[in-house]
Amino acid sequence: MVCHPSEIVGLWSGPGARVAGNSGIGVASSNFPNRYLMSASVLICPWEQARERSHVIRTSVFVEEQGVPAELELDDMDALSWHALAFAEDGAPVATGRLLPDGHIGRMAVLKSARGTGIGARVLDALMAKAAELGYPELILVAQTQAEPFYARVGFERVGVEFEQVGIPHIEMRKRLVQAGRPVVRPIT
Repeated sequence: MVCHPSEIVGLWSGPGARVAGNSGIGVASSNFPNRYLMSASVLICPWEQARERSHVIRTSVFVEEQGVPAELELDDMDALSWHALAFAEDGAPVATGRLLPDGHIGRMAVLKSARGTGIGARVLDALMAKAAELGYPELILVAQTQAEPFYARVGFERVGVEFEQVGIPHIEMRKRLVQAGRPVVRPIT
């Protein structure tokens, strides 16, 4: 499956890059060190365009590496969510994540070969920019506990106590979004 330029809903190409979307608004910036960022692009698109490539990445990371049951990897929320797909310089998909309609970010996965390059930060930045464009007042995620510092660097804060999900320690984290320097007051619907 190939996304053509006419099918692209949003394209993120690095810190400070403009995120093109339905309204064309939103500038995302990264709090991650630029010197470590892989030169790559991140596509924001619906599930129909992300399915095949996102599924391969998620299966590799969650099912094969972490032992998550394959039947739990896909769910009904995929079709309702915006998806980020990150591509290496050679065009190979290397990372993915999704933004649910209620402001949850999830299914963040980076192939082993691309870890430590900053590509996960680009996926997260693109998803946060899309959430801001859509007017979401807050982002919520359930992170593997070992990933807490990654999310904390961009303002996510831990909420509650650690718990287990599919045999892996997790925590809930939240981030309040702002627009024009003020918190968004529209409730999540």
